[in-house]
Amino acid sequence: MHIPDGYINLPTSLSAAALASGGVGVSLRRIRATMRERVVPLAGLAAAFVFVLQMLNFPVAAGTSGHLLGGALAAILLGPWVGAVVVTVVILVQGLVFADGGVSALGLNVINMALVTTVVGWCVFRLITRLLPRTATSIVAATAIASWASVVAASLAFTAEYAVGASGGVAVSTVLGAMVGVHALIGVGEGIISGLVVSAVLASRPDLVYGASVAGLRGAARARVSKVAVGAFVGAGVAVAAFLVAVVAPLASSSPDGLERVAIRSGIADSRVASASENSPLADYGVSGVGSARLGTMLAGGAGLCLTFAVAGALMRVSSRRARAESPTTRAPS
Repeated sequence: MHIPDGYINLPTSLSAAALASGGVGVSLRRIRATMRERVVPLAGLAAAFVFVLQMLNFPVAAGTSGHLLGGALAAILLGPWVGAVVVTVVILVQGLVFADGGVSALGLNVINMALVTTVVGWCVFRLITRLLPRTATSIVAATAIASWASVVAASLAFTAEYAVGASGGVAVSTVLGAMVGVHALIGVGEGIISGLVVSAVLASRPDLVYGASVAGLRGAARARVSKVAVGAFVGAGVAVAAFLVAVVAPLASSSPDGLERVAIRSGIADSRVASASENSPLADYGVSGVGSARLGTMLAGGAGLCLTFAVAGALMRVSSRRARAESPTTRAPS
């Protein structure tokens, strides 16, 4: 659902960038208020994992593919504030380094895929977990439903942005029906993938699932965990992500994703303009000068995995240090 440059006019895109900056800024401030040291490597892992899962386009219908957005998943694993920042890092890396989404559209993409998905996903998850028994099965079911709802909400957000700042002449009602229809299908895939990921983490380390702890799942209390234990979990997660890059990513569907398919069929795609990052050596998840498409995908995926892990981890580390500096127990008496 990465919006390229040109679909939405520049004034609307700039307004979205300002709104997205405010939303991410609020998330960073809330993170500092509740920051825990162990979140640093977990945030890096989540960013890397979301980046990799977004490379794995899966077929949905009639020459259309979909991919994970990851906002609801990140929110349930790490909390909505950390989740929003983690997915924002992924979107910025994708747009600036891999030419996935337009540079002028970065604010739009952050709103749709990082802010809307985490807020809607988290709210739906909490509503469902309040209604269901406090069991692992309920957590997984709530994750799946919340993830589906987050994708549909993101498609509605794009439609609203199109209604405000459309560059093309396609009727908003046409865009609305097409976007919601195809993303309701893509959301099913998102729900299944997110549910499987949360189920796997619950089976091994339920204490590392933020949503399970908040929902009151037995065994998910967020007790103090050693750095060695967290490090082992993160190492295993990175290994799984690397496996997906090496083995699964080259086999991903090459069909247009939901937004691309809607844009092509409706004529919105005619308003697309070249992105400032299209000459990046890693554009389109390949590597300039590498003749093998499979090898290029593997190398680009590995680079993205490392970059998103490093950037998200560094951002969380800075927030952790600021949180300690601002803590009343560390301030010098006035």
